[in-house]
Amino acid sequence: MLCWARTCRLPHGALGPFAPSFSRVPVALSSSSGQREVKPRPLPLSYRLLDGDATLPAIVFLHGLFGSKTNFKSIAKALAQQTSRRVLTVDARNHGDSPHGPDASYEAMCQDLQSLLPRLGLAPCALIGHSMGGKTAMLLALQRPDLVERLIVVDISPVKTTATSNFATYVAAMKSINIPDEMPRSQARKLADEQLSHTIQDMDVRQFLLTNLVEVDGRFRWRVNLDALAEHLDKIMNFPPQQESYSGPALFLLGGNSQYVCPSHHPEIRRLFPGARIQTVPNAGHWVHADCPQDFMAAIQGFLV
Repeated sequence: MLCWARTCRLPHGALGPFAPSFSRVPVALSSSSGQREVKPRPLPLSYRLLDGDATLPAIVFLHGLFGSKTNFKSIAKALAQQTSRRVLTVDARNHGDSPHGPDASYEAMCQDLQSLLPRLGLAPCALIGHSMGGKTAMLLALQRPDLVERLIVVDISPVKTTATSNFATYVAAMKSINIPDEMPRSQARKLADEQLSHTIQDMDVRQFLLTNLVEVDGRFRWRVNLDALAEHLDKIMNFPPQQESYSGPALFLLGGNSQYVCPSHHPEIRRLFPGARIQTVPNAGHWVHADCPQDFMAAIQGFLV
């Protein structure tokens, strides 16, 4: 079931100061059945497709946890212009404008893409995934290599994530906010930020999370499915065990100041992706594309050649 909601728009993944704009977009309400399916059923994901040369493999961006397709909006537009390729940005299930579902596993997210990419005529593609999106991209490449011409994984690895980000704390803080009905958006956003600040001291992180605050019929809610994400958070932090490898070209693009990928992860990267190249972007943190967008795009273009 769809309802109309106002959403904040975040520049190309930036976690710094920004001026949000609002537009009316469809947001799917979460399922109330609570029943699990044995095999994940694909959901109709929300996406934005920029046109380009259909003879070249398309570029597909997958965002991270709590993110949306707008995180890569500026970079997608620039790459479409510079490479003449089609560029797809997509909202993962339970994120952005995509429908909600009780299953937030990587297997379910891969099923969504297995349905979407062939339907849009974008397979095989150059698949780029950041953080959670990087794990989804890796699993898709391993399970359906026919859909992935080459792979770019941004600051994540195929092992359990144990870095310093406290995602469980973020979920709990977001679920605890209380905003009166019919409050003007600017005041509601300020109040939500104040309430989040009791637990989350980093203003950039709060501003990023607040891009998910939307208004539905005078009430404010989170457009991310917090219940599903909380239930599957351990699985999202982990990576499904895999035996088969992906033989295609792969680039692991790491932030020089990030702790998400350690040298101890490299053997597993090499095992599953024997053709992998590991490259570090100096002065970038976990959000490589936001911290160093020009270096990020240069690395991608160099890998696409």
